[in-house]
Amino acid sequence: MNIQIFGKAKCFDTQKAERWFKERRIRVQRVDVLKYPMSMGELKSVVSAVGLDALIDTQARDYAQSMLAYLSGAQSKLEYLAENQRLLKTPVVRDGRRATVGYCPEIWKNWQ
Repeated sequence: MNIQIFGKAKCFDTQKAERWFKERRIRVQRVDVLKYPMSMGELKSVVSAVGLDALIDTQARDYAQSMLAYLSGAQSKLEYLAENQRLLKTPVVRDGRRATVGYCPEIWKNWQ
């Protein structure tokens, strides 16, 4: 397995996800999306696995003031999200083409 965890440094669920994999001795690559944003290709890969709406954190502090709340069309939302990754729901956990958003150990245990 080649697990990547995209998250934010202060995100509790991101920390829990990393701990879940480490407890099972599964190596992970953790990426802070605020320092090293996901590429458009990575975002598209995750969207194909989970859908665009699953990636958008509607509870984020900046969501209501963002243009994302008012955009229509998947491509324009995806482009806005690529530029403003603080609005991503985290953690985004990838294993190749498989992906989850949020803390999902019930799914991860079937990835082995």
